[in-house]
Order: sequence, then C-alpha cells, then structure tokens
Amino acid sequence: MGPDPAVAAVRLAVREALATLPPGAMVLAACSGGADSLALAGALAFEAPRSGRPAGAVTIDHGLQDGSAERADAVVRLLAGLGLDPVGSIAVTVDGRGGTENAARDARYAALDGAASRLRAAGVLLGHTRDDQAETVLLGLARGSGARSLSGMSPSFTRPAASPAGDGAGVLYCRPLLELGRATVRRACLAMGLEPWDDPHNDDPAYARVRVRHDALPALEEALGPGVAEALARTGRLLRDDADALDDLARRAYADLQVPEAASNASLGDEPEETGEAGEAGEAGRGVGDGARVAIRVDGLGDLPRAVRTRVLRMAAVDAGSPPGTLAAVHVDSVDRLVTAWHGQRHVDLPGGLRAFRRYGKLLIGPV
Repeated sequence: MGPDPAVAAVRLAVREALATLPPGAMVLAACSGGADSLALAGALAFEAPRSGRPAGAVTIDHGLQDGSAERADAVVRLLAGLGLDPVGSIAVTVDGRGGTENAARDARYAALDGAASRLRAAGVLLGHTRDDQAETVLLGLARGSGARSLSGMSPSFTRPAASPAGDGAGVLYCRPLLELGRATVRRACLAMGLEPWDDPHNDDPAYARVRVRHDALPALEEALGPGVAEALARTGRLLRDDADALDDLARRAYADLQVPEAASNASLGDEPEETGEAGEAGEAGRGVGDGARVAIRVDGLGDLPRAVRTRVLRMAAVDAGSPPGTLAAVHVDSVDRLVTAWHGQRHVDLPGGLRAFRRYGKLLIGPV
C-alpha cells in the first residue's frame, strides 16, 4: 500500500525540486514548525537519501513571542528526529523598520543566506503553498503595484549573497510546494505523523496577510464560487514570464542611465545647465543636498516605454534604500511625473525616509 496521496504529492514536488540541484550537494529546508514547512522537511528527509544527497534544516527564531527560543529548540529536536543533519536554530533581531513583517522577512533571509554559505548548501527549500501565492497576488492587487506584484512568488530565485562555491553566484531558493494547496500540505504533514505548531501570528488580524486569508479570500469564494485561490495563483504564473522580460529590459536601461556616485555628488554644486527646466535648482534640491544615493540621467529615461521606465524608477528607489514592501505604485507614479510631466514641482517623499527630486538634468534619490 502506497503513501497517503497528499504525502505522495508533497514528496513528488520535493523530488522534482531536488532534481534541479547539483548531484550530491547539500540542501536545506527552512522550517518554522508550521504544517507547511514541516511537511516539506518530512518529504526532504524521505527524498534526499534516495537522491544521494545530504539534507539539513534550519529554523529561525525571530524573538517576537514569549518562549520563542524554547519553541525553536523543540523544532530542532523534531527535525533531528526526521534524520535531517545538520539541523539548528538561528536567533535574529527584527528591528521593525519598514514594518514588522518586512523586517522579519529580511532578517530571516539574511540568516538563511548565512547558513547556506556556512554549510555549503546548493539550495534552500521554502514551504510556501498555492494559497500563499494567492494571498500574495491579492495583496499585490490591493497595492496596485503592477505586474511584478501580480506575478506573485517565483518557484525559484537566487539571492545575491555569499555563494557556497565562493563564485559570487548567490544562494538558490526553491519553493517546491507552490502548486499544492495548503489543505493538501497540512494533510500530508499529519499523515506523516508530524504535529505542527500553529503560529498565533497567523491568526492575528493586525497583519494584512491574515485578513486576506481569513476574510478577503473566503468572501471572494462566497461571492464568486470556489476556485478563487487557484485562479489567483494561475494568474500570477501567467504574468511571471512577461514581468521577467520587462524586468530584464529595465535592469539594462537602469545600468545605462545611472550616473556614477562621484559624478552625481559633484554635480549637485554645479550651476544649472541651460535646459530651460525652471525650478531644477530650487526647492526640489533642498533637504537632500550631497547625500543623493542614486542618480539617473533624465534624458533617455523619458523615452523608455512606461512599463520599463517605472521599473527603472522602482529599482532606483529600492537601491537608494526604500523598502520594497512599502514602495507602492502611487510612489513610483509620483516620481515618474518628475520625468514625464516636469514643471518645477517639489520633491517626492518615499518610504524609508527618502526623497526623489530632479536637478540639473538628473533624477536624484537620497535621505531626507
């Protein structure tokens, strides 16, 4: 008699992810102790020996709840009991800048990057499911952030961190369960005989994702019928190829239009160029001065198709330090008007304590 169908589905997804990694190389599972990541870890413990590779797991202690260290220790013991090796917990500090959710995610990925590098892991597996994908797409719709947000989470991605091979290639992350529903994955977890920990934060309506999960998606299902989560996830998948192509064009344009730091800072003290752009030397430059972190030439930027230009502007804002999770379309559109509808207007305030302004033929972004 074969395994439970849910267990078989999770194992197959993990097996397919492992097949994309170098043979024999270490792989890690990121595990919170919740049902999704625990099922992922259980499937990895089953599949890794069959593919001839070592497999370990890491849990991150964000320190956001009383008893979090004890909970992390319990997860480590559970992971070790699955036969994964090495296993461990990493305590991180969540500073709250850009919102608790964003800060926790940034701290978590930084810790996972470090673990992968130290253990020379070929990849890190994450337990996001199709329902997580649907929530991400719906949150992107609510922000009005464009096709990239609507494309949701990528099945795999590389973070620009220290590579285990020392070649600067970064750390590869995979989401094997992205095509499986949360109910299926939870059923697999229980069928494996694993007892998940239900994080109380996942039921806290203070978080937008929780409100989407417990209120918005059920309301849409009631109004439109079943299958909304699957449809949202499918929409994200269909948009991803288009978004990837546009992002590639934007990266190339951004590289071409950027002004070297020394040149951009030096130009802030120059006399205004004779462009007829009234107001470029006025109030728009005050409050930032020589602290501009990113400078882009306006000529050429305005000629780009809007879909590419707004991506360039978003990349510039993020490079300057604006948190991606709080940088919305309304911010990017306001910066875009400094390029396409310039009439000497004031600076644009951006998340992260930044300002964008136009001066001397350049778009500059820096701290207030």
